[in-house]
This record gives sequence, C-alpha cells and structure tokens, in this order.
Amino acid sequence: MNLPPKTFNLPPQLKICGLTKPDQIQELISMSVDFLGFIFYEKSPRYVLNHLSMEEISAIEHRGKTGVFVNEETDLILKAVQQAGLNFVQLHGDESNHFIAGLRQKLNPEVGIIKVIRIGDIDSDNKDKIAQTFTSNLPPVTYYLFDTDSKAFGGTGKQFDWSILNEFDIPLPYFLSGGISEENIGNIDTLKQQPFALDINSKFETEPGSKNIDRIRKFKTLFQ
Repeated sequence: MNLPPKTFNLPPQLKICGLTKPDQIQELISMSVDFLGFIFYEKSPRYVLNHLSMEEISAIEHRGKTGVFVNEETDLILKAVQQAGLNFVQLHGDESNHFIAGLRQKLNPEVGIIKVIRIGDIDSDNKDKIAQTFTSNLPPVTYYLFDTDSKAFGGTGKQFDWSILNEFDIPLPYFLSGGISEENIGNIDTLKQQPFALDINSKFETEPGSKNIDRIRKFKTLFQ
C-alpha cells in the first residue's frame, strides 16, 4: 500500500522487538534502529535465551538494548540486566507500582524502565483503569508503552483502537505498539499526543523471531 508522504514534527524512534538472530541484529544496528528488544519470557516463541546467551547479548554494542519481562522476580531481572548489559527493562506483565518502585531502587540509575499498558476493549472499566494509572502515585518509569491486550502478553500483530489514547493526558513519552504496519501508520495523525517511538514485532516477521529486514528498512523510510 502506497501512503502519502508523512510529515512529523519530530520523527518517532523505532524499536524492533523479539530479536533472536545475530545477523539480523547487526543489520538493524547498521540501519540505526533506536531500540533492540529481547524477550526474556519463557512462554514466548521469541524467548531470546533459546537462541542467544547472556554473553552474546552483552557483546552487542548498542545503547538501546531492551529486555522484555513478564511478571518476573526482581532478582532475575537484575541478573539479566547485569549479564546481558541491558539499557532498558520493559515490564510487560501486571507489575504493581510498589514492585516498580522497588526495582527502580535496585537498578543502575542509567537503566531505564518501560512500563507496558495493555489495552483491550474500549469500555468504561478499561478507561477507568488507564485513567487511574495516570493519576495515582505515578511509578518511577522512563516511558510508557501501549500494546494490545492478550493472554500471550504481546506479539499478536493486532491493533487496539488508538483513539482511546486521545482521552488522556499521557504524563510521559510513550511507545506505540500492537499491529503497527505500513497500512495503518498514516493513522498516527489522529493522535493528539504523538508517540515517542514505534514498537514493531510480528507484522515484520517471516516466522517468530526472524525479521523481514527489507520490509523494516522500507517501513523506516516512511517516517524519516
């Protein structure tokens, strides 16, 4: 699908999540991708430690290495950060503000925290849940990430209704995720608060963990 030229006040950064292959990682680095996402959730088909060791991830020279964790214990997150040399921790589960505050105290101050807010149906309960996130005791996080709610905790390739984001004043820069593709990227214009970064995964794969590098390269040109 050919989209009209896109003009951003500030082009969003780009995160590629679910990486497992060293050659593809190096190609993405050469393309100046801003964030590299490694999934440390054993139930994911993109579980990175089935493909790469902690030492191999640590050896990757990049400032945006992001470890994705789902309801993981603090000590195991800290261990992964140290052994894999992660720059960001992405919390994709149901981590409480209390948990995040405790993790923040123990993390190296230079390591950022990305808290995922999973969005399902647009109903009053979900709206209230999101509103409460933004109004009560904000946790010490660096960025939010909005993704489509699922039992698999992401990687579905399905898009949530972005219009719900226009109902809130989002207090931090955020990543937009969940089924982003060439077909819908033009709809980003409908958001009154533009995303800091786009997070893509399954829509740009040939199989779980194997990325379509040419397609990512072409997609990247749409907003730069």
